[in-house]
Amino acid sequence: PTYIILMKLTDQGIRAVKDAPDRLETAINSLEALGGKINGFYATLGEYDYIACVDALNEAVVMRFLLGLGAAGDVRTTTMKALSKDEFEEIARKL
Repeated sequence: PTYIILMKLTDQGIRAVKDAPDRLETAINSLEALGGKINGFYATLGEYDYIACVDALNEAVVMRFLLGLGAAGDVRTTTMKALSKDEFEEIARKL
């Protein structure tokens, strides 16, 4: 499954933003150690500071990853499960 993770920097995260590249590498390694993969990462303008597209075996992997991110205190997340174009088309065609 694919998940979209929307992230907002906390006060702590913005104060240490110069360390963000290192924190990103740590997060990527953490997810990979859990068996997941980041397919895309974007720094964004607007309501969210970062967006990541993540593949993981199941919700438990994603939850462990997100709890680790939250516990570090630099970002707060909103996560959505995403369906691919093919998955969406398969569902829609059965209506």
